[in-house]
Amino acid sequence: MEGSVETTNLANGVRIVTEAMPQVRSAAVGCWVGVGNRDEPAELAGASHFLEHLLFKGTDEWPARELAEAVDRTGGDINAYTSKEHTAYHARVPDVELPFALDVLTGVLRRPAFDAEDVDGERHVILEELLLSEDMPDDTVHTALQEALFPEHPLGWEVLGSKDSIQAMTVDDVHAFHQRWYQPTNLVFAAAGNVEHAMVVDAIDTAFGSLDPGTKPERFEVVESVRPTALISRPAEQTHVALGWRGLPFLDPDRYAFAIANYVIGGGLSSRLFQEVREKRGLVYSIFSSSGAFSDAGTFMIYAGTANDRVAELLRVIDGEIASLLENGITEEELEVARSGFEGATLLGLEDSGSRMNRLGAAMTVRGYVPTIEDFVTEIRSVTVDDVHRVISRVLGGDRTLAAVGAVDALG
Repeated sequence: MEGSVETTNLANGVRIVTEAMPQVRSAAVGCWVGVGNRDEPAELAGASHFLEHLLFKGTDEWPARELAEAVDRTGGDINAYTSKEHTAYHARVPDVELPFALDVLTGVLRRPAFDAEDVDGERHVILEELLLSEDMPDDTVHTALQEALFPEHPLGWEVLGSKDSIQAMTVDDVHAFHQRWYQPTNLVFAAAGNVEHAMVVDAIDTAFGSLDPGTKPERFEVVESVRPTALISRPAEQTHVALGWRGLPFLDPDRYAFAIANYVIGGGLSSRLFQEVREKRGLVYSIFSSSGAFSDAGTFMIYAGTANDRVAELLRVIDGEIASLLENGITEEELEVARSGFEGATLLGLEDSGSRMNRLGAAMTVRGYVPTIEDFVTEIRSVTVDDVHRVISRVLGGDRTLAAVGAVDALG
């Protein structure tokens, strides 16, 4: 299933990884920049995301409209996203357009235009994005949960920033943020599809090889305890709730057991929460659990929304399931279902060049190397029910946060 994975490290710290898929006619290339909203001072909250918007406004060689038209002509796409600890830019095009994609990607990363008019335009776009998020209670409850899990710490901040920080941010602020962090030591380039490693390396070396390494952001550990509640009263037909615990870092030895635990708790249609809360009791339309991992911390959360007069019952049922898991762990049958599910989902996730490219970039950014699929499957298959019980006790036995948006007086 795997193609030929090759890696090259430039002398100044840029890392390049590719996977050849000669059977396809597409090429995907991306850059992971090792800086996110965790690395922003309070007055520049949202700078990483603001910069993500601005880079696609073009370069001196590629004005924004011409860039958009050139991408459309290929039939491909170019996009980006910002997370807590990194920002990623990526493009997927027909294989013959790979030189164009590399030229565009390296150009916007190395030589963005930073036009004052574009900065003001994107400022308004981001403010609209913030307003949209505030109007969506499922978004609002997740934001409130994150803030309560990491009080007084950038991991708890909204990736988009705040209205005040976005309104105050200047062209010079964003440009200085780019100049400080978009440096070789923080860059990982990944490409997959019908690609040649040497050609990708040459293009990136031409753009970045002569630069000084730069510095990595200094990150501060979380010291504050979680807040027990984050309640937002709002007139609505439903109350949205999110229960959260601090989870595991990216490279924690229990991460595979924790992935199994999440799958069993609320990760699929056969999960305990979906079966008990939705299928058996009809309390919700949607309920799920998910985990997030950072370099030195993590999260685990359960989300659901229900009618205001049923929210107290919903929380009782969830608490009952959590108590059962803490006492008894999971069954061998649940473990086997989760294992098979992970293997199947992993294989299905490797069907195209874009997903392969994402796997390469994320692994190199987080781990510094790309594990084989066989290694991943071996790790998943080695997890036991005792491992899962141990990690459930580690995470769900810790302090819990309850966030809610809606008729919070009905929580009981």
